[in-house]
Amino acid sequence: MIIARSRQELQAALDTKRGSIGFVPTMGALHIGHRTLIEAARRENETVVVSIFVNPTQFLPGEDLSKYPRREEADFKICELSGVDVLFYPDVAAMYGSDEVRVCAPDVRGFILEGASRPGHFDGVLTVVMKLLNMVRPSRVYFGKKDAQQLALITQMVENLFMDVKIVPMETVREKDGLALSSRNVYLDEKQRVEALKLSAALKEATKMVMQGNLDAEKIKEAMMNLLKPLDVEYVAVVNRQFESLKEVVIGNTIVLVAARVGTTRLIDNVWM
Repeated sequence: MIIARSRQELQAALDTKRGSIGFVPTMGALHIGHRTLIEAARRENETVVVSIFVNPTQFLPGEDLSKYPRREEADFKICELSGVDVLFYPDVAAMYGSDEVRVCAPDVRGFILEGASRPGHFDGVLTVVMKLLNMVRPSRVYFGKKDAQQLALITQMVENLFMDVKIVPMETVREKDGLALSSRNVYLDEKQRVEALKLSAALKEATKMVMQGNLDAEKIKEAMMNLLKPLDVEYVAVVNRQFESLKEVVIGNTIVLVAARVGTTRLIDNVWM
């Protein structure tokens, strides 16, 4: 495995490779969910590139940038064991200069749900993803569906800017008890870990209601809110793939989303229907 820490080192590493490139951008603290993305990239491409970069421009003032989990040695080992060919591990200076051009999230979809509570967050996400895609120039790039709004906006950016890369969405990976895997789960103590299961339980209830023929979005959200008590719920939403609010679930074109704080840890989850 080649470890590249600058654009020049990355380019030199990629110049030695041939065929399709599968790319998995991450912020590190790798878990089984990340390994699933890497394994898919390994199956479908000749070369696999993983990036690890905790992107400062997507964190708002007061958020957990300085506390975000960093496990360099473990992450490197996971990448090596997963068959990664090139690991891109830049620092901030390698990614950003001063007074830069930035990519802006769309005026509507970039400022609802996650964007409403974290204004400017998706500007940072799209900017760093644009940079990474331009540097790696992958054939395919792999993202998990758990960050559904992020996935939708990156897909829109690729389409709007005519970028030559295929977005590959991957199913959310969960613990046996249903908790969606997240690097932020390490912040949860034992009691909070149990409380966090209310997010997946609420989504299971939404799925059950839809399977029973109850497609009313307000009734689904009400049932979910009852199960989420007493968590600090930021939002429960029923939207289509374009992130437009729905009055009724449309099978094959609906995402049910939830964001809540468990203690001081902010968690998100969703189910695609």
